[in-house]
Amino acid sequence: METARKSKLVGKPVKRSEDPRLLTGHGCYTDDKQVANLLHIAFRRSDQSHARIVGIDYAAALELPGVVAIFTAEHMDSMVKPIYATSKMPDYHPTAIYPLARGKVRFVGEPVVAVVAESRYIAEDAMDYIRIDYELLPNVVDPEAAAAPDAPLLHEEAGTNILVKREFRRGDIDAVMAQAPVKVGARFRFHRKTPLAMENRTYLAEYDQGRRSLLLHSSTGSPGIVRDALVEILGIPGSRLRVVAPDVGGSFGGKGSLYPEEILVCALARHLGRPVKWTGDRMEDLAATSQAFDETVYAELAVDEQGAILGLRADVIGDVGAYSIYPWTAGLEPVQVISFMPGPYRVPVYHGKVRGVATSKSPTGPYRGVGRPTSTFVMERLVDMAAHKLGIDTKEIRLRNLVKPEEFPYKTAPGIVWDRSGFIECLESGCEAVDYDILRRKQEEARAAGRWVGIGISSYAELSGIGSRISASPGMPINTGTEICNLKIDPSGSITASFGIASHGQGLETTLAQVVADELGARFEDITVIHGDTAAVSHSTGTYASRSAVLAGGAGTLAARALREKLERIAAHLLGSHAPHISISDGVATAADNGKSMTIAQIADAVYSQMGRVPKDVIEVLEETKSYDPVWGTTSSSTHIAMVEIDPETYMIHVTDYLVAEDCGRMINPLIVDGQAHGAVAQGIGAALFEEIVYDERGQILTASLVDYVAPSAPEVPATRVVHVESALPATIGGFRGMGEGGTIGAPAAIANAVSDALTPLGIEIFELPVTPERLFQLIEKHKLNSKEM
Repeated sequence: METARKSKLVGKPVKRSEDPRLLTGHGCYTDDKQVANLLHIAFRRSDQSHARIVGIDYAAALELPGVVAIFTAEHMDSMVKPIYATSKMPDYHPTAIYPLARGKVRFVGEPVVAVVAESRYIAEDAMDYIRIDYELLPNVVDPEAAAAPDAPLLHEEAGTNILVKREFRRGDIDAVMAQAPVKVGARFRFHRKTPLAMENRTYLAEYDQGRRSLLLHSSTGSPGIVRDALVEILGIPGSRLRVVAPDVGGSFGGKGSLYPEEILVCALARHLGRPVKWTGDRMEDLAATSQAFDETVYAELAVDEQGAILGLRADVIGDVGAYSIYPWTAGLEPVQVISFMPGPYRVPVYHGKVRGVATSKSPTGPYRGVGRPTSTFVMERLVDMAAHKLGIDTKEIRLRNLVKPEEFPYKTAPGIVWDRSGFIECLESGCEAVDYDILRRKQEEARAAGRWVGIGISSYAELSGIGSRISASPGMPINTGTEICNLKIDPSGSITASFGIASHGQGLETTLAQVVADELGARFEDITVIHGDTAAVSHSTGTYASRSAVLAGGAGTLAARALREKLERIAAHLLGSHAPHISISDGVATAADNGKSMTIAQIADAVYSQMGRVPKDVIEVLEETKSYDPVWGTTSSSTHIAMVEIDPETYMIHVTDYLVAEDCGRMINPLIVDGQAHGAVAQGIGAALFEEIVYDERGQILTASLVDYVAPSAPEVPATRVVHVESALPATIGGFRGMGEGGTIGAPAAIANAVSDALTPLGIEIFELPVTPERLFQLIEKHKLNSKEM
């Protein structure tokens, strides 16, 4: 293990500087904040999936001692304006977002009534005294039925349940399919899941009556987005509205959006003149935090006799839930599914179309990997199916179709441009690391002994660190492509690096300090990283889309370089030298021509405290602010290889071996890179084998607790090996690529392919995830029945 005192820190496994406080219980999360005169909110949530609100009787609840006030949608009309997740996409219908259900409810768990009390216990007790009368409306649960022209509408003003649709074409897919010698296809299904962060969502708002300013502490990954939205909703100048994301216990996308509860605590804090807090419980989290995936995909792949891809056709129906989530829109997940469907392969002809359909379920929103877990699952299954049909090894068919190094930059049919990345190198390095040929021979031996053992490969590519030319969600009028760093040195020589990003477990306090220390020539321990605070920099949006290392690292690099130039000029004067002769390393500036030196702290003391020592024409403020826009961003890629064994008695699937070969460009901190890969693979295993949000035909959620919603635990996650491939450094500052989402993209497909491979003797292919023991049992029983009939 390296210490943090080496002069060059980028690329070294430096221990995370935030861990001592987090691992010893000294972290500070929003729910830890203690303020005087605090009020608490509890929500009466809808127990109906689609119903008109006929009446609300809360008179008895209001009389309960300790209840301060009760609010419904009508009370909020004078306090807030609705907000819409707008987009320039054609055929897109935004939906109004209010803090409480207005007129009718659209999913079970939607907040309808807010009780404000002196304690959360009293507020919860008051719920039993509230009566809501509903007029039940037709169920809108099945997305394919909801897409029909005569389906009952969730949002009458939209005139349709199809909130978004897109289509991509290159070439004549009908002609290709008609003439192709080999075709494979199926109906694929990836069921709904939830981010399941360790920390539930929680918000605390304080209003300063004297300054007419609002401070929101929020468990969010996007404080800048939340601040800018609240400015519009509440009509407060941005200079008087501050959002702080303190320590955040995980997000995985679920804390990257604006929520009704966030709006409400702010509006009520201003209205009541007292601090207001809401902390969700686990049932609220499972029912009302944005959910993920939920796509049905009809896809068909055409290849020639050698396995070369000729064309691809895909039709996606995405269940986006009841609302278009702010700011990402209902198109975020389903449109990315169809956009990334060709993956890292040469697909000369493509026709892809998608519909995002509103249903009476919790809205879908960002989730680690956004769209690509589904598109990778479908494409990688099609590639394996083609290999099975042709009798080609699954590694070999990929080598024949992956974009080659000499073909970069490569523009896909939907218009995505891949820059140079290790598509083939990751596959080859991964297979070499697992001794692929030997692994196949071991599998043959296991099969000969009657064991169900399978090996699965998945390869994928993703855009990461995207710049201003690419919106995080198509057509969304929010700048997600720039990041700002403010760097300053105080009179003691301590260095503060302020960023707009917001860490929720990525170790950004460590990695960004490594970048700044190297570029500035400072000591790692002298740098304090400030993040997650809208007062830190003038503009930012937050942490999502694998952007922080690329964008914040780039901004930090630029600011450090500019500040270093100032230090060199001042040090040259103080040391009797010239700026070109000054080098700064490990916090010490040294003049090469005379050997004299002084520390950064001594330079700062001379600038700020020793009047007259630095002449007016030399002295400068030791502070720099720089922004960075990578314009197009870069391409991250990886190959995942999984080995599984199926228990023929219980149908449990055991992942026995797992390897990730990834290209994230220049690594800042290998420890953190490996940790991100391990955690993401664990989540990917959950999506592949365990995790599923289930609604019944009436829209009632059946997995509203961790008794029914199954997540993987330590025994279900194998030790994961990680191979790092640095095929070529991208054009981003520092040569960094994003990598925080990779495991969740590659793991479901790799495991699905491994399970299918294990069942090859039975001729069973996997088209649905998660592949639970129950689903596997049904597939095998169906196979047995068909075999008897034949």
